[in-house]
Order: sequence, then structure tokens, then C-alpha cells
Amino acid sequence: MSARVVVLVSGAGSTMAALLDAAADPDHGASVVAVGADREGTGGIARARRAGVPTFVTPFADYSDRGRWNAALTDDIARFEPDLVVSAGFMRLLGPEVLSRYTVVNTHPALLPAFPGARAVRDALDYGVKVTGATVHFVDDGVDTGPVIDQATVRVAPDDDVDTLHERIKTVERRMLVEVVDRLARGGWTVVDRHVRLEPHQPGASHQPGYVTKENR
Repeated sequence: MSARVVVLVSGAGSTMAALLDAAADPDHGASVVAVGADREGTGGIARARRAGVPTFVTPFADYSDRGRWNAALTDDIARFEPDLVVSAGFMRLLGPEVLSRYTVVNTHPALLPAFPGARAVRDALDYGVKVTGATVHFVDDGVDTGPVIDQATVRVAPDDDVDTLHERIKTVERRMLVEVVDRLARGGWTVVDRHVRLEPHQPGASHQPGYVTKENR
């Protein structure tokens, strides 16, 4: 039995689509049971519907404050009983309502802790770095501050702009996220003093919970 994954999106959903493609392989450890968005009309929701995956929308604009929206989002996620939640291009900060109940994994287009936030690719170019990359990390209550699960580097070309660099980062990001989700689903994980250890795959086991020490929350 595969681990159940809910994916959250805000845009076109190319990263989410990589997870859907991977889940079609019976050897992959996770299945996407639902895709959710923070607004109507996203390309990611349309892609999920075309693939026959259940969807939901929790519009941020419909709630008077962030706490009420987070509570509603938690309720919408809960309907699908996920083992893991993946933020794949989801552009909203998740509050304690979600994070206290679910383990959330996020992708970021930079090598954290360098260049957190929504302008990571632009900030890396403006800084003049020669190497950037992608990070997969657990989500905590900060902005891109959760424990790092995995990272991969991408060289910056002399003629790169935001679009060309971001596209190469996304290629690496998608591949890494698929691998990380599979490993989390199959073997579980531990986090001690911010150091993430992915446990080895145990044949015959579909999913094990992660264990996060108190000092890492």
C-alpha cells in the first residue's frame, strides 16, 4: 500500500505533474490522493482534474484572516487522510493549524539557507553567484527555514536570465522531489538537531512515520 500524498499548488503545477507521473509507476512508494490550491483557476488544478485526481480549492480571499484560512485548509486536507503533504509551488505560508497535524515537504529554487523567499532565482542572479540549485526541505513556521532533506546544484550560465535559470532549476527540483517523496514513503525519516536522515527502504513496508525531535519543531 502506497503512502497517501496531498499536493498543494498555486500555479501551473509542473512539479505536481512530476509526482503524478511517478505515482503511476507501481514501484513508486507514494500515491497522490488529492491536489489542492489557494485560488480558483490554477493550471495545476486543471492538470490534476485531467489526470482524474480529486481536487479542492480553499480560496485565501474568502477568509478574513490567515488563521481561519489555515483552519479551513486543514479541514480540506483532512478529508483525504494523507500521510504526507507536499507544497509544490504553493505560494502561501502554512500556519500551525496545518503544521501541527501534518508533515509538509516543500521545494525551493535555491540552495538554502541562501536566498529564501519568493524571489530566490532573481536574488541569486543579482548577487552574482556562479552556482545555485534546488532544495527539498521540511516546512516549519519560518520562511524556508525547515530542516533540509536534500539539495542539488545548478550552474549559472553567463547569459542566464530568471526564466532560463529557473527552468533548469525546476528540472532538477522535480527529479529530486520525486526521489525524496519515494524515500520518505518507503523508509520514513528522523530529524535530530536539524540533520535529516532518510531511513533505508524496508521490503514489505509501505510507509513508516517520521520522528522529529522537539528541539527541531
